[in-house]
Amino acid sequence: MLGKKLEPVVVDPASNWPLFAEKARQLLAQDKVAVVFGCWTSVSRKSVLPVFEELNGLLFYPVQYEGEEMSPNVFYTGAAPNQQAIPAVEYLLSEDGGGAKRFFLLGTDYVYPRTTNKILRAFLHAKGIQDKDIEEVYTPFGYSDYQTIVANIKKFAAGGKTAVVSTINGDSNVPFYKELANQGLKATDVPVVAFSVGGRGAARHRYQTAGRQPRGMELL
Repeated sequence: MLGKKLEPVVVDPASNWPLFAEKARQLLAQDKVAVVFGCWTSVSRKSVLPVFEELNGLLFYPVQYEGEEMSPNVFYTGAAPNQQAIPAVEYLLSEDGGGAKRFFLLGTDYVYPRTTNKILRAFLHAKGIQDKDIEEVYTPFGYSDYQTIVANIKKFAAGGKTAVVSTINGDSNVPFYKELANQGLKATDVPVVAFSVGGRGAARHRYQTAGRQPRGMELL
């Protein structure tokens, strides 16, 4: 680039959040990299942020995030909730989006889902949706047993037109969608909008076991 050869330096923190800070320090202090592209969760980004600010490094964060953070050492390239989550829920509330009256907020237990759902709950309140019509559930990273949760979604949906807002992270998406199919929960009955799932290319291999994607599911 610009007449110079680029040399990539790759490190793997292995989803170990404290290790992210150690690897960031290695990249900046030892490897002397010019810029870092990385982190896929807010918890990993927050782990490395003090290192980048201390050593004046530059991080490109490649995915959506919860907002409520700003640093001159980070390029936040993904959408914040007001750019992604709120427009999606506004669509679900609309006639074109199905006119949902109840919302099941399901996410992995870390900062992005919790902060996003806090913002969404306030938005739904402003739209006249009461707390009794909002269910909020969190699961650990790597969670795979969604049988009870999907059964609870079905029960919750019996109380009125319902939509699921998913902020599930990573591999846990596969067993979740598989369980939706196992229990016969169709998107025409309960649509799911997801913010942490890739498109057809990303899903090509890992999602084959989840069954055919129900018509009406939205992946954002």
